[in-house]
Amino acid sequence: MEMGHYVNLCRLSRESEHRRKQGVLMGQEQLKKSDSKRLEVATLGGGCFWCTEAIYSQLKGVENVEPGYAGGKTENPAYEQVCTGTTGHAEVVQITFDPDVISYKETLQIFFSTHDPTTLNRQGPDVGTQYRSIILYNNDEQKITAEQVIKDITEEKIWNNPIATQLEPLKTFYKAEDYHKDYFKHHPDQAYCSLVIAPKVAKFQKRYLSKLKPQIP
Repeated sequence: MEMGHYVNLCRLSRESEHRRKQGVLMGQEQLKKSDSKRLEVATLGGGCFWCTEAIYSQLKGVENVEPGYAGGKTENPAYEQVCTGTTGHAEVVQITFDPDVISYKETLQIFFSTHDPTTLNRQGPDVGTQYRSIILYNNDEQKITAEQVIKDITEEKIWNNPIATQLEPLKTFYKAEDYHKDYFKHHPDQAYCSLVIAPKVAKFQKRYLSKLKPQIP
């Protein structure tokens, strides 16, 4: 997240110690919670998690979208640390969804059509390993589905360049600081939101109109 506000945002998080104690979500714990409700969980990284959250939160069948960090080596990372690109973590979202309404395969198809999976460690103006394209699967079924979707996209030659999306098992998901939740919704006029996220969301809404939740007046 560049454009001037990037550095300032990295300095804003002063609640990381509280989050370390209260906000860490483990992938398997989330799965156990969702099992009791007959829900499933997908963990995806496609650049800035503000944008990814803004997209998936609008889909029918999606119960919750939680921004966070995964795929790295640093335990209990704070946003400031992830911003440096040294933790190994990517900005991701953990999506809790009803598979009777939207399938895991559909979440992946939307994933590949709403970000550029061919750019290594970059999405638009956002550069760094924390912005890499990544799918973190929870079980063998999700892995097989992801492999098939990637194979289909490659064969269809939707993208001119090879898919750079990483496919890895989810080990631990760390919930991001509270102020990241619903960031686009709460700050639509902020420069990054209006110039980068809003156009992507508008394009997504037009393409997937039939899959969107009803608008609340």
